[in-house]
Amino acid sequence: MKQFLLLLLTVVLINTQLVAQELRLQKGTIIESVPIRDTDPLEDFALYLPRAFKNEGQWPLLMVFDVAGDSKKALGKFVNVAEKQGYILVASNKIHDSISISQNILITERMLKEVSGIFPIHKGRTYTTGFASGARLASIIPAFLKDVEGVVSCGAAIANLEIFSAKNPFHFIGIAGNQDYNSVTMLETKPQLNSLKFPNQILIFEGGEEWPPETELNRALKFLTLAAMAKGMVVKDESYIVESFNEDLLKVDTLIAEQKMLRANGFLREMIATYRLLKNVDSLKEKRKELRKDKIFRTQKRNESNILFKEKLIREDYFFYLTEDVETYNFNNLGWWTYQMEELQKFIKSENKQERYMGKRLFGYVNALVKENIELIESERLIDEEALSFLWMLKTITDPEDAIYYLKMISFGAKYEDFGTTLFYLEELLKQGYTDQDKLYSLEHTSLIRITPEYNSIIAKYLKEARYSTVKE
Repeated sequence: MKQFLLLLLTVVLINTQLVAQELRLQKGTIIESVPIRDTDPLEDFALYLPRAFKNEGQWPLLMVFDVAGDSKKALGKFVNVAEKQGYILVASNKIHDSISISQNILITERMLKEVSGIFPIHKGRTYTTGFASGARLASIIPAFLKDVEGVVSCGAAIANLEIFSAKNPFHFIGIAGNQDYNSVTMLETKPQLNSLKFPNQILIFEGGEEWPPETELNRALKFLTLAAMAKGMVVKDESYIVESFNEDLLKVDTLIAEQKMLRANGFLREMIATYRLLKNVDSLKEKRKELRKDKIFRTQKRNESNILFKEKLIREDYFFYLTEDVETYNFNNLGWWTYQMEELQKFIKSENKQERYMGKRLFGYVNALVKENIELIESERLIDEEALSFLWMLKTITDPEDAIYYLKMISFGAKYEDFGTTLFYLEELLKQGYTDQDKLYSLEHTSLIRITPEYNSIIAKYLKEARYSTVKE
């Protein structure tokens, strides 16, 4: 097998002259930067070609999205899976959450055009994926790029179902941890996906707001491959189907043996949806029927229903009161939010596993809700500083370990010479173990207060020494 694939590409250099440059693209390793022709400024993408790649036939393509700018790291999550399932991986180095959605879509379109012009890509097997914000971007791409046939969304439900219709279906696979609030949202949107006749699977793993384990990523790409076989896009591989079926059935049996009946039931549901066009699934239907009669399943299902109902009511309260508090600048209600976070900590420390999971999901939900409101206000042409300061204060309550909102309040208080607020949030931040003294002495609007005895005495109290000392007369 040849270790290198030689390609002749036209590259735009800094001086804008067009030259032909030979790029050696090694298979089996991540190439961090492949240029896109005719883009100014120059756009590029990271690439992974599986070791079995040959410049012939038709290859499925997975576009990985990372809006924080670390495309190589995101691509690395799928390397082993791409080897097993035979996928080409690409990730734009220019996609970012600091630019508009429309710009990100145009960048994606140019990347897809370039990749399709270089490699023999299967037009019916182009997919998108990402985690959290990257997944939300990945999930809307099929609405704008018709060649995209599916989405593997990790840790995020579809960003906006309203922009899709039954006339333009795509395959949606959602993956989330059972302690991630997005898992609940994914399951809630499943009926809507079904009504739109979108093929879909929801895969739940044991975990929180994190990248899914490799086994789940592999299962997602396997499901896409099986769906392509069912549609006749690729030739049915009976040995692949049987091996995949047996592997999944073993997973179900393992979950049942561990008495994880709810996950086993969900897994069987997705197996039936996946294999029903490829083989007889009567045995799966019967297995699921018997599982749902099991006493342990019924008890777990009843407990889950009670927890989810309680969780829904709490989420509705959070949404209602936050909306009202922001609109009315209700700073007096910060005490109520403090109490709510104390209650959440009780859930998180509960001996009841389902309550612990609920507490962690609600913690993620409320922080995502506050952050969403902050981003909404910051995006407005005229920023409502009073509403924004309320949300910053609230964020120090809902997520006290995140230093950025304390820093914002220190700067905000200094800006309006509310030095009491500045000193309060300075001390609260230092109580959390913050140690970046340089940052504390360079914050915007703090040039006056940071030389005062009060400011420096607080820093000296927690960091042993301050930059400025007070000379006693």
